Amino acid sequence: MRTQPTSRSNRSDRSRLPRSFYARPTLVVAKELLGKVLVHDTAAGVTAGMIVEAEAYIGEDDPACHAAPGPTRRNEPLYGVPGIAYVYLNYGIHYLVNAVTELEGSPAAVLIRAVEPIEGLELMATRRSPDGRRIDPADLCRGPGNLTRAMGITLQQNRLDLTGSELYIEDRGLRRGAVSWGPRIGIRVAVDRPWRCWVAGNRSVSGSRVPQARGRAGERKRA
Repeated sequence: MRTQPTSRSNRSDRSRLPRSFYARPTLVVAKELLGKVLVHDTAAGVTAGMIVEAEAYIGEDDPACHAAPGPTRRNEPLYGVPGIAYVYLNYGIHYLVNAVTELEGSPAAVLIRAVEPIEGLELMATRRSPDGRRIDPADLCRGPGNLTRAMGITLQQNRLDLTGSELYIEDRGLRRGAVSWGPRIGIRVAVDRPWRCWVAGNRSVSGSRVPQARGRAGERKRA
């Protein structure tokens, strides 16, 4: 676990999600992350957005989870304590950020697929479009690769403690709206598992907004 610098923001730690939030079944954490706020505090400034889409990856018996082949140096964070950031380079193109869940030794995580920007929009836009091309605010963090680019998340943030002061998730009491569940997207195996959830009707959601399963229907035990 890496030591993090003192935050440049003046927010109270009281709203930051504690480790116990993550130390629960992954599908429960995925749903309850919706409406929470992902924050990245950097030298360039603070960016933040409400999480509106998340996707669960659970255990060695999930072919789409990085833990499927068993413990490796790359997937080591998945086997560690909950509440740690697992960041990796996807297909050599995009960085993806995940929150490690469940108890230590039970590899699982929630991929944060999209956030609705609420702070640092100009910085997000500059990172996404250095040439000044206008990007709709709803599209700035729409999709996991766009999200990390806009929020300045790279492999440097891999293994950071999400209960710390650099990259973290907090509860600001925002109204979330209805939650929909459906199959995971952007993967090639185990695509039938309805382990992706999103805020219905939110414009920053990256996948289909057509509800396929609602409420507790998606909150089932791992396959």
